[in-house]
Amino acid sequence: MTEHAVIFRNGPIFDGTRLHQDHAIVFREGHSGDVVPDAEVAGAKDYVDLNGDILSPGFVDLQVNGGDGVMFNDDPSIETIRRIACAHRRLGVASLLPTLITDGPAKTRAAIDATIEAVRAQLPGVVGLHLEGPHLSVARKGAHDGDLIRPMQAADLDMLIAAADALPCLKVTVAPEGVSEQQVRAMSSAGILVSLGHSDADFATCQNYVAAGARCVTHLFNAMSQLASREPGLVGAALANGELSAGLIADGVHVHPAAMRAAWSAKTGPGQIFLVSDAMAVAGTDQTEFTLEGRRITRTNGRLTLDDGTLAGADLDLTTAVGVLVNQVGVPLQDALSAAISYPAQLVGLDSPATPEYSSMIRISSDFSGCDWLPAQG
Repeated sequence: MTEHAVIFRNGPIFDGTRLHQDHAIVFREGHSGDVVPDAEVAGAKDYVDLNGDILSPGFVDLQVNGGDGVMFNDDPSIETIRRIACAHRRLGVASLLPTLITDGPAKTRAAIDATIEAVRAQLPGVVGLHLEGPHLSVARKGAHDGDLIRPMQAADLDMLIAAADALPCLKVTVAPEGVSEQQVRAMSSAGILVSLGHSDADFATCQNYVAAGARCVTHLFNAMSQLASREPGLVGAALANGELSAGLIADGVHVHPAAMRAAWSAKTGPGQIFLVSDAMAVAGTDQTEFTLEGRRITRTNGRLTLDDGTLAGADLDLTTAVGVLVNQVGVPLQDALSAAISYPAQLVGLDSPATPEYSSMIRISSDFSGCDWLPAQG
């Protein structure tokens, strides 16, 4: 070991692909880490004892609506993105997509411009933009404002294609009810990650839209046509079609653990189920309520609801979501961490380093009650 080596031992180590038990990780000069059998450093006197905690790269969250008391919809500016990204950094998120919920054309344009500015300024953690709507189904609108939902027009498509050219990743959630197969084909050809969601479409229609270029499903089970015996719906398409990956809000509120277990077992690859927080303004705060376009949303016992009881985003961080997968669903830890890190990273084209970097690593408590970034090295 060199004089400047930092060793972590006595806890699971996830390198972004594999989970290593009975191993240590050695960072030299504060840079790349080598994962080695614990026996190789057994004689080291100077090491950090993980005490069973998990060492892992930071999370990747493709659906982040807000944080630090603000919603992206409230003020789609670089300053709002900065506040949201900082709040989620404290929650262990290394990369995220700020997410705009269904809004008017001017707000959508502002969100695109702000994200382009954030990416050009190399705002830490911001790797693109997720536009969730407005081209959805009113019948499956969830907490989205039905008055703002509308079909995609030529001007909308042109704006999205131009945005995709300026952003490293543009994810767009649409419903077959609001866009044509031709529009999906054009978006996909432009490099947009097209995600199906907030839709009542039948299985055959969903399959047609996958053939047109859709590659993702937004918050599996929620705000979509359900799996039934004679009509599998969008849920069935997400599980049966290996071209689709699917985001999952694993808080035990949006989806029952038994349903998550069934979906996990049934998912056809190579597409994967990955975790999203669907976080709202309360993320990283103690706030008990906030507003979205003038509508009050209340935070109670891990639920965010409109006054009529409709779920409105999630009171969730990805450490908690990984814990739910492991402890309530029975997913192996390696797979749960992959769902929070490598699966979404691959979906949006983020490079995975060959070896973990010290500055990219978080320490996740063994009971999944929280996480911390590794302390800065002098």
